[in-house]
Amino acid sequence: MHNTPNPQELQRIVLLLEAESSQLRKFLDLLEREEAVLISGDTDNLSLITKEKNERYRQLQHLHDDRSMLTARFGHGDAAMRAICAKLPKALARWDEVLSLAARAQERNRVNGQLITKHMQHNQAALSVLTEAADHPQLYDAGGHSRPSGGGRMLGSA
Repeated sequence: MHNTPNPQELQRIVLLLEAESSQLRKFLDLLEREEAVLISGDTDNLSLITKEKNERYRQLQHLHDDRSMLTARFGHGDAAMRAICAKLPKALARWDEVLSLAARAQERNRVNGQLITKHMQHNQAALSVLTEAADHPQLYDAGGHSRPSGGGRMLGSA
């Protein structure tokens, strides 16, 4: 077991970082689209975006897992990746980009989650109002004036 990757491993790590960076950019674009849909209230497109977001996330997870398996024997985390990429300034820059993009995606996803929660609360409140209205229908007297329900006789009672 050696402490540094061989040239083929280094090349594979660089390619994985490139792919991960590219996928993270696409994921961020998707999160921005999701946010716009959530703000506009155009939830018809939300299911398509969610499906695409889940697929993009699976691709990112696969790239992350591949990179982690390849680099595991050299250590884990930021310090290990920095040591691996120490003599490759472009790879180190790409690693920094991956970290930055991942942090931005995490924050954007958190904000979108808050927007979704807000929509769900709004929908729940509207549903409660509708349910309450259905439980207490508005009744009208012979003169066409509204009167609250529940104050009259039960059907079938004398």
